[in-house]
Amino acid sequence: MKNCGTFRSSDRNTRWLAKGCGIALLILAAIGIGAELARAADASLPSLNINLAQKDDPDGVVPAIKIVALMTVLSVAPAILLMMTSFTRILIVLSFVRQALGTMSMPPNQVLVGLSLFLTAFTMSPVIDILSERAVTPYLAKAITQEQALGEASNPIRKFMLAETRESDIGLFYAISKKEQPKSAKDVPFTVLIPAFMISELKTAFQIGFLIYIPFLVIDMVISAILMALGMMMLPPTIVSLPFKLVLFVLVDGWALIVGSIVKSFHTYG
Repeated sequence: MKNCGTFRSSDRNTRWLAKGCGIALLILAAIGIGAELARAADASLPSLNINLAQKDDPDGVVPAIKIVALMTVLSVAPAILLMMTSFTRILIVLSFVRQALGTMSMPPNQVLVGLSLFLTAFTMSPVIDILSERAVTPYLAKAITQEQALGEASNPIRKFMLAETRESDIGLFYAISKKEQPKSAKDVPFTVLIPAFMISELKTAFQIGFLIYIPFLVIDMVISAILMALGMMMLPPTIVSLPFKLVLFVLVDGWALIVGSIVKSFHTYG
C-alpha cells in the first residue's frame, strides 16, 4: 500500500493498478469507520423471531393469521392497483402517445410509470378522501369494527368502478357464468365487477389512443408523399417526420392536452 503513490501515469497498466490501490484504501477506510460506529453505538438493534410452535390458545393464533393475511395483501398490492384504479387507462394512453410520436424510448418507462402513479393518485383522490373519512379514521379511532371498516371501504370503490364500467361488459360475464342478472348495481359482486372494469378500461384507453394517433398519422402520410414526389424513396419517412411531430406537439402544449383529456375522461372530473 505504501508504494501506491510512486507509479507513473505514463504507463497504462500502472495507472490502473494505482486506481485499484486507491479503491482498496477507500474500502478499508469505510470498513474501519463502520467498525468504529458499531462499537460506539449505544442503542441495541431490534431482532425478529419466528416461532412455529403449536398453541392451544386461539388468541395466540388469530394475530398470526392476520399477519399472514396482511403480508398476502401487500404482495398483491400491485395487482390491486392495476385492477381497481385508474392506473391502467392512464399508463396505456401515455404509452400510445410515445408510440405515436415515434420517439421510441422517450420518455423512458420510469417516467411514464411515475407520471401514471401521480395521475392515479390525483384522479382517485375523491375516493381516497371518502375511504379515509368513513373507514380508515373511524377504524383507527376504534369507533367501528374491522368488518364495518371493510364494508365502508368497498362502497366508494364500487361506486367508482361502476361509473367507469360499461353495462355490456358486466352483462358479458353474467352471460358467461349463466348467473341471474342483478336487480341493482349494488348487487354486482366484485368477482364480476373487477374483470368488467378492466375490459372497460382497456376499451376506453384504446379509443383514446386511436384519436391520439390520427394527427401524427396524417403528418407521416404527408411527409411520405413529399419524399415520394422528390424521389427520395430510400429515406425513411419517420426520420423526417419526427421533428415536425415534436414541434407540433410542443406548440399545442401536447402534454397538458393529453393529461387534461385523460383526467376528464373519468366521470369524477368529466
